[in-house]
Formats: sequence, C-alpha cells, structure tokens
Amino acid sequence: MKKKAKPFWERAYKGHAYWLGKRKLGRVTLLSDDRGKYYWEAAGRAGYSDELDKAKAAVELAVSAADKQLDLFRQ
Repeated sequence: MKKKAKPFWERAYKGHAYWLGKRKLGRVTLLSDDRGKYYWEAAGRAGYSDELDKAKAAVELAVSAADKQLDLFRQ
C-alpha cells in the first residue's frame, strides 16, 4: 500500500516554499517594506502577514481550500 504524499516546507532565499513532490504549491517571501513582514501567495490568493507562522498557515489554508473547491471551467 502506497502512502499519500504530503506537502512540505522548504527554506528558500528570503522565504519559504511549499512543495508537493516537484510541484510548488505556494510560497512566503520576506519583505523589506512596511505593508507587513511577509508576503504569501498560493492557489490564486495572496496576502501579507507580520508573522512567518501565520503566513505559512495562510498558504496551507489556501492550498487546502483550492483542493476541495470545484473548478468551474473544467469539463
């Protein structure tokens, strides 16, 4: 019986990336401006956060929600 692959975080230059195998699901980038410390983006969503843990949680939530939501344009 094969185990289902789980996404994982990998540290990158000035940020972190969220991977599932060789597919990048999202990322968190350290910023140098005043909008927030971290910029995150995943599954067509993006935002800012003051804490790395909250930015990572936002990426995981966006990926999880996108996985459960039906694609309107797929036939």
